Amino acid sequence: MQVTIEPGWKAILKEEFEKPYFKNLVEFVKKEYTTTKCFPPGKQIFSAFDHTPFDEVKVVIIGQDPYHGPGQAHGLCFSVGESVAVPPSLKNIFEEIRTDIGSTIPNNGNLERWANQGVLLLNATLTVRAHQAGSHQNKGWEQFTDTVIEKLSKEREDLVFMLWGGPAKKKGAKVDTSKHLVLTSGHPSPLAANRGYWFGNKHFSKTNEYLKKNGKEPINW
Repeated sequence: MQVTIEPGWKAILKEEFEKPYFKNLVEFVKKEYTTTKCFPPGKQIFSAFDHTPFDEVKVVIIGQDPYHGPGQAHGLCFSVGESVAVPPSLKNIFEEIRTDIGSTIPNNGNLERWANQGVLLLNATLTVRAHQAGSHQNKGWEQFTDTVIEKLSKEREDLVFMLWGGPAKKKGAKVDTSKHLVLTSGHPSPLAANRGYWFGNKHFSKTNEYLKKNGKEPINW
């Protein structure tokens, strides 16, 4: 099956694209995009992979669904376009970075600059129907993104996996901790953050320390 995705990922995931579940998923997504309003735009469904080739991944951040409001989702978890208001969870991410490593809070929520440095911003589900959170769950995306995580865990070394909240922890449960650094905390959403499960996790400084220790360029958060 022809899937438009970065060539390195295409080679790694080639077998996955031929599996019956993925073909069914493609048919479902095509139908949804032609009959209803869905996000992100079709050309941005695989943006996370296009910005962060397999061999260049240093860090993996796992989200859940894409944002389901107009103009928000553009294929990178937690990220929004530059002209869109920064969502609450991302505000809390920026605040933790500020207190952790002292960097200034950016004036927009576009995280392409992270993705281009090797941060794979992976949602568990890569598409969603407008204004209907979870509407494309259990259609095959989760199996696909589980495979992505499995391939990274098996075939790469010294990566950092950031697992925020219950669903992300569950999704990253099989990452090989003898080869990779796995950082867990509560989700940055206001509900969890205000209960003390997010702020102070220092994931961003811990990540950079680990990357430097393993001879990799740290991320400019």
